[in-house]
Amino acid sequence: MLSSWSTSLNLVFLSVAWTTIAASYSPLQLELFAPFVLRLSLYIIPSLVFLLFDVGLPSLSMEFKAQGKLGIPSNQRGGSKMIRRVVLWSCANVLFTVAIQAGIEFLVTDVFRMRSLLLIKGSKWGLNHLPNPWTMFKHAIIGLLSRNILQYYIHTHLLHSPSGGRLAQLHQSWHHSIRIPFSFAANYDHPLPHLLHRVLPLYLPAILLRMHILTYLILVAIFSLEETFVYSGYNVLPSTIMLRGMARRCDAHMMSQGEGNFGCLGVLDWCHGTTLGKDVVEDLKAEMDKHHVEEKAGKAIDGAGDAANGLAGKLKGRMRQGRGKK
Repeated sequence: MLSSWSTSLNLVFLSVAWTTIAASYSPLQLELFAPFVLRLSLYIIPSLVFLLFDVGLPSLSMEFKAQGKLGIPSNQRGGSKMIRRVVLWSCANVLFTVAIQAGIEFLVTDVFRMRSLLLIKGSKWGLNHLPNPWTMFKHAIIGLLSRNILQYYIHTHLLHSPSGGRLAQLHQSWHHSIRIPFSFAANYDHPLPHLLHRVLPLYLPAILLRMHILTYLILVAIFSLEETFVYSGYNVLPSTIMLRGMARRCDAHMMSQGEGNFGCLGVLDWCHGTTLGKDVVEDLKAEMDKHHVEEKAGKAIDGAGDAANGLAGKLKGRMRQGRGKK
């Protein structure tokens, strides 16, 4: 009972906070500052912390690096000059992305006087409401799936294909100049391939669905954390089943200069046979073995069967008693 009350109160406070924020700021301001704050707090600052740890305490950091001493950024080709270039361009691409989104919103709402591309300012009655939970969940799942699908095919058919032309050359000479990744490498690329590979796969589905801005911000937060951890080069990560396998596939992609593992999630690589090393199915099997999933599932099924048999026995006994009384 107390849990339900606390959840209800949290939703009330969230609703009031969102109503206040939406009423106080324009769609342009929300689309400019909210993604910037998330990218700053969940990607740029953590990536900087990881980099300072790698450079400041290399002997300790290499213990957590999947590639050991080679995974320390300062030990890679170019050294400190390469690090400065990657950090500056990565941060510039993040700021460029936020500015592009704000510029599109400005054109749509202030110049052409149309409704915002993302749902920000409430309903047809002018209310600044929270999104419907089911709609929010549905759009988030579609956004997750569509982003990974678009990224995979853009990566394979444009950025790592002869048909990609100049785009493929730029991606290879910029992004793949780094052989062993560190977090800032996730957004280190020429701005044009970066827009196609990192921005379009998330922003285009959000526009087509006209997602609520909160749903979009949740996805921005998820993908910011994904980039921070998957490109970190560490083998000690919060999630064994997801992030560790994704980081391993990212390492293989970068070290091979793009011969495979075009999607860090690994599902489409498994479907198309472009996996390098262990695939996502092997990761799932290893995780299931580690946690004895089959054994636990078997026990649960046996327990359910015993309970069903016991219930059936009790029902039969009662029916016999009823017949005996008659």
